[in-house]
Amino acid sequence: MAQRHDAVPARATDGGLFGAGQVTAPDPEFATTMSLTPRHAVDASAFRKADWPFYWLTRTNALYLQTLETALKAVGLDVPSWRVLASIHESGVASISEIADQAIVKLPTMHRIIQRMQADGLVVCRPRASDARVTEVLLTDAGRSAQGVAWAEAEMVYRKAFGDMSGRDIDKLNRLLTRLFANLEA
Repeated sequence: MAQRHDAVPARATDGGLFGAGQVTAPDPEFATTMSLTPRHAVDASAFRKADWPFYWLTRTNALYLQTLETALKAVGLDVPSWRVLASIHESGVASISEIADQAIVKLPTMHRIIQRMQADGLVVCRPRASDARVTEVLLTDAGRSAQGVAWAEAEMVYRKAFGDMSGRDIDKLNRLLTRLFANLEA
């Protein structure tokens, strides 16, 4: 059964399936027909990378990280530090494994990031009161200051990315991505 998709994504020059090609203005004549089974599997004979959501998710994430890295570098930070600062933001404290999970980073890598941030005076570590086997990470005054600076840079990237979208669009995107994540996690 064919299903028509009338979304108008931006055109991209070919940089490989997940490459770093240029994104240009939306193509007003773009419309696609994909053969979908009742379980929504893509018909390989009709495959076009521009119709593949993972293509756009990957490219968007890569461009987001590149843009964020450039912004953070200008203020002496990096994306791994931002992930730690953002992970601790809501609760004020988090374990190394909780931060690694939220940041989608392997635990040994997160340990090294935390050690570097500790040496830079941005975080301190302590055993969790309820379970001394768990190492908690807290921000120092310098870490809170860095968090504020990082947040300002991240907010500029956010505004650049979502500035022409309504709150309703952003909410819908978050709901769709949450569903996608849950589907893949199941």
